[in-house]
Amino acid sequence: MFGNNKDMKRDAVATQMSNASTTINKGAVIDGNIETQGPIRVDGKVLGNINSKSRVVMGESSYMEGSILSQSAEVAGHLKGLLEVAELLVLKSTAVIVGDIVCNKLIVESGATFDGNCKMGNQVSNKGLGNNSSETANETKLRAQKTA
Repeated sequence: MFGNNKDMKRDAVATQMSNASTTINKGAVIDGNIETQGPIRVDGKVLGNINSKSRVVMGESSYMEGSILSQSAEVAGHLKGLLEVAELLVLKSTAVIVGDIVCNKLIVESGATFDGNCKMGNQVSNKGLGNNSSETANETKLRAQKTA
């Protein structure tokens, strides 16, 4: 009887966490890794990795050096690094990607640029989503520079 109440509260907290969204506005600079259960939108600058169990959106003004691991993603800005998406990845016409892409499904709008390798299909496992990445932001930057 009492245990069920704790389980219900824990489930409610987990649901709230997955519904919460994160926004990095234009002009903001984040130097470090970001891990979130819910969706995230980036319009500023990120120097590090983003790991989301949900959706990642990079606006036109966004710039990122690092890896993205997410369920789905939409990129309209600049990304230098690895992009791993379990489901659908959309590259908008203003997207500039320098690095590798691994995704299940890919939509590329006319005008998007991509310099790297692409693997499609069920390559990304959901196991990695939400786990801390062992790769540091500096390691990601070095790997991104090697692919450039």
